[in-house]
Amino acid sequence: MFNIQFSMSKAQGMKQKMAGLIDRLRENGHPSREEFETAASELLAWRERNGLKGLWNNPPLMITATLDDAMGHGLALIHPFAEAAGLQVVSLGLLQPPETIIGACRTQHASFLGLTVLQFDTEEALGTVCRGLPRQTVCVAGGPVFRADPELAARAGVHHVARDAAAFWEILLQYA
Repeated sequence: MFNIQFSMSKAQGMKQKMAGLIDRLRENGHPSREEFETAASELLAWRERNGLKGLWNNPPLMITATLDDAMGHGLALIHPFAEAAGLQVVSLGLLQPPETIIGACRTQHASFLGLTVLQFDTEEALGTVCRGLPRQTVCVAGGPVFRADPELAARAGVHHVARDAAAFWEILLQYA
């Protein structure tokens, strides 16, 4: 009984640590990339010091890709946040077709799909991906197109839009 309580308190401690880091990032208004990177590094170091795998005892898989982003800055920022939270991350890379993304989510049994979307003309491909995902895969997308068109996510079937890395952590906390 003691080991279960101890384990539960460590997991709760991680959730509290993440929530504190999210609050700190939100206090800064528009945190810089360096502030985001520092928060991810801080959580990873805290997690390792406390001997935790992450938010989950059995780390879920997150597949990442872009549909129309040839640079991948959003994914480069999200990867350390996903790893700090305890997700396994498999990157499919940039400019991936919907069929590749759907196939990877199906064969690898992904719990999460992280997508970056930049352009309005990607709506059809985004909808194809979301409609083709296995039921257990939660689509978390980000990119400026969602700020410009808040209804895009609903039309395409995106489960969650992360406006920044702190919002991404808030979404993950809902599934922990």
